[in-house]
Amino acid sequence: MLVGHQRLHALAVRIFRLAGSLPEEAEVVAGHLIEANLCGHDSHGVVMIPHYLRNLAAGTLRPNKRGKTVSQSGAFVVYDGERGYGQVVAREATVLGIERARSSGVAVIALRNAHHIGRIGSYGEQCAAAGLVSLFFVNVTGHRPYVAPHRGRDARLSTNPVCIAVPGAVPDRPIILDMATSKLAVGKVRVAANQGQKLAPGVLIDSAGRPTTDPQALFEAPSGALLPLAEHKGYALSFLCELLAGVVAGGGTLKPENQASDTITNAMLAFIVDPDRLVNPDWFRTEIEAIIDYVTASPPVGVSEPVLLPGDPERQQRAKRIAEGVPIDSATWAQISEAARGLGLDLDAELD
Repeated sequence: MLVGHQRLHALAVRIFRLAGSLPEEAEVVAGHLIEANLCGHDSHGVVMIPHYLRNLAAGTLRPNKRGKTVSQSGAFVVYDGERGYGQVVAREATVLGIERARSSGVAVIALRNAHHIGRIGSYGEQCAAAGLVSLFFVNVTGHRPYVAPHRGRDARLSTNPVCIAVPGAVPDRPIILDMATSKLAVGKVRVAANQGQKLAPGVLIDSAGRPTTDPQALFEAPSGALLPLAEHKGYALSFLCELLAGVVAGGGTLKPENQASDTITNAMLAFIVDPDRLVNPDWFRTEIEAIIDYVTASPPVGVSEPVLLPGDPERQQRAKRIAEGVPIDSATWAQISEAARGLGLDLDAELD
C-alpha cells in the first residue's frame, strides 16, 4: 500500500500523543520516522512504532524527556538521554554541539542512555545545514547482538552505524555518509521478513554459521547473525564504534550483562568541526564543487545509472515518495495497526 507522507505523519503523531508524548515530542519523533521512510530507509521509519510502544509499556523508554547536560568543559559536552526518545535527545545534543562548534571551532559530544536515536544521517544533515563538518560513531546495548565478528560464527556486536557529513557546494546537496557497519541494518532484515523477500547471498548466516538468504534466521531461536560490511574492514570499524561510543563516550559496551533486556539503548560520540577555522570558506566551497564535478563526470557503467554523491540516493527517493506516497507492506502495517489498537486507535478506519 502507498500512504501519503503527510497522512502517515499525522497518524504517527496521533499514536505518540496517545502513548503519552506532549505535542512537540510527538511531532519530532513522528517527523524523524517519516523522514526515514521518505529517504528510503524503511528500517528506521514507522516499522519502529510497535517496538517503541512495547518499550514504553516496559518502562525502558520514557516520554517527554529531553535529556540533560552532565558536564561541559571547553569543547566537550557529556549529555544524558534520560531514556527519552532518541530522536529528541540526540537532536538536543547535536544542537549543543553546533553551538559549541560555532563558538570554539570544534565540539566533542558524548551522548549516552538514549533510547533508539533513529537514522543517524539526520544529525549529519543538521550539522551540514549549519555549515559544519561532523562525524558520528554509535553503538547499541539493551538487547542481544546481531552481527558476527569477522571469522566468527555467532553474533557478538550490533550494527554500530557511522555517519560522516560535509556541507556541499550548494545547501540542498550536502555530502552524507550514513551506514551500518554490518552488511544490512537489522531493520532492513525485518522489512525483508515482513515482505516475504529473500536476502542477497553473503549477508546472513544461520545459527550453525552456514550462509542463508532467509531473513527469519536472524529472529528465530537459536538465531543466526548478520555479517560485517567488507569482512575484516567492517568488523574493525564496528569494533571501533563499540569502543568510541561504548567506552570513550561512556555508554557501555555490548558485553553479556548489557544484553539482558529487550530494548534499544544508543550511545554516540560526535565530533563537530567548523571548517572556516581551517580553510577559507570560498575555497572550501569551490574545491568541493570542483571535485564533485570531476567525480560525477565519470562515464557510467549503466546509461541510466550516473555516478552519485553520498546522500543523492536518499534525496532521489525522497522526491519520489513525496510525489507517490510511502510504500508499506501488509505485515508492517498489520504490526503498526495492532500496536495502535492497544491505544484505542483504528488505523484502517482512519485511512478509509
